[in-house]
Amino acid sequence: MSNAPILPDNIQATPKNDDVGKMTSRERIDLTCRHIEPDRLAIDFGGCGQTGIHVSIVYRLRRHFGLDKPGTPVKVVEPCQMLGEIADDLAAILRSDTVSLAGTGTMYGYPMRDFKEFRLHDGTPVLVPAGFNTIHETNGHLYQYPCGDTQCRPSAVMPDKGYFFDSVDRQEPIDEDKLDPRDNLEEFVPIGGVELEHYARESKRLYETTNRALFCGFGGLSFGDVAMVPGPFLKHPKGIRDVAEWYMSLASRKNYIHAIFEKQVEIAIENLKRLHGAVGDRVSLIHTNGTDFGTQNGPFLSQKTFRELFLPYQKRLNGWIHENTHWKTFMHCCGGVRPLLDLFAEAEFDILNPVQCSANGMTAVDLKKEYGRTFVFWGGGVDTQKTLPFGTPDEVRREVRERIETFAPGGGFVFTSIHNVQALTPLDNLLAMFEVLENYAK
Repeated sequence: MSNAPILPDNIQATPKNDDVGKMTSRERIDLTCRHIEPDRLAIDFGGCGQTGIHVSIVYRLRRHFGLDKPGTPVKVVEPCQMLGEIADDLAAILRSDTVSLAGTGTMYGYPMRDFKEFRLHDGTPVLVPAGFNTIHETNGHLYQYPCGDTQCRPSAVMPDKGYFFDSVDRQEPIDEDKLDPRDNLEEFVPIGGVELEHYARESKRLYETTNRALFCGFGGLSFGDVAMVPGPFLKHPKGIRDVAEWYMSLASRKNYIHAIFEKQVEIAIENLKRLHGAVGDRVSLIHTNGTDFGTQNGPFLSQKTFRELFLPYQKRLNGWIHENTHWKTFMHCCGGVRPLLDLFAEAEFDILNPVQCSANGMTAVDLKKEYGRTFVFWGGGVDTQKTLPFGTPDEVRREVRERIETFAPGGGFVFTSIHNVQALTPLDNLLAMFEVLENYAK
């Protein structure tokens, strides 16, 4: 009996040549972002930390498509969410039109280098950076340490039998009289020459060796991103570092928040100038917001508060990009944020992700009708809360088709799942999604 992987008839384990003579992935993304229908559906898997696939799923996909032998580890490219590398061979099979241009660091302050083997609790073999200094504790938990320094208090934990890390609260007691905005600015610094050289070198390599759109991830551009507020990369974070305390500060310490954002945007724009000097217009789009403003039921702040605290700084940052580059600005924001969409547009965001259609007010048909010429919808392709992990393959096929037929006409739609593909997602459901994408890619 053959040990070859069993594939749907219309999905092959090797890249195809039927795109010869058609537009490149880079051109396809460019047209899509200009709200023009390209030659086929634009697709993104792995372009950024919100369009990725959990490393355990990447491992299973690579084995299924015959790309690796059993036991071959997959590189972790984002150790907080434990996302796996979408290497060129897998990207070709999935027809992904993007490639990630990221920095040299990680969420936990250690560099992405000197990879070593590690196993998840389910036995998945992976490769992690040398600074991933964690072992399975007696209670089954895994801890991350800032800068990989195990002499510090851990800054994140993966619970027993978990698949990604959560931040650990390390908030020191707050003395209102001694609060200093500079304490919450410790992580925002001018970009150094080594990092710029990395971006210049890597952007040139990716631009010349692939025809995919370069999706740039660059630190310090999100205002009030609560994934970063706790300072998981800082050994001794100061200032306001507790998530609940930070949210309360949006109402009770507005001057403090303004002082942080004012200095942050100055540093960010200066860094963008340096970045543009290094990468030029090889980049197609840049991630300029990772801050979530919505819950499942709606925004957790008012339009007035958003306009006062966030919009001025986002608009300055995005405005500089639009005035000085050809890059498109990418906004990741989960939840039911329909009441804030006009403000997002005013802040000059070009792209909206993950397009959480299951949230209140985020119906796909209404979003396309009302904002189809305002935003590029980068996501919304299939629900990762219910349909993809818990539905049947037929339910996945139906939802994927419906979303494509709703969002794709007239351009302005890049297919990806609603946030990352999570661990334990059934392989049959993933193959059902890829089958539909393959049909629309012809």
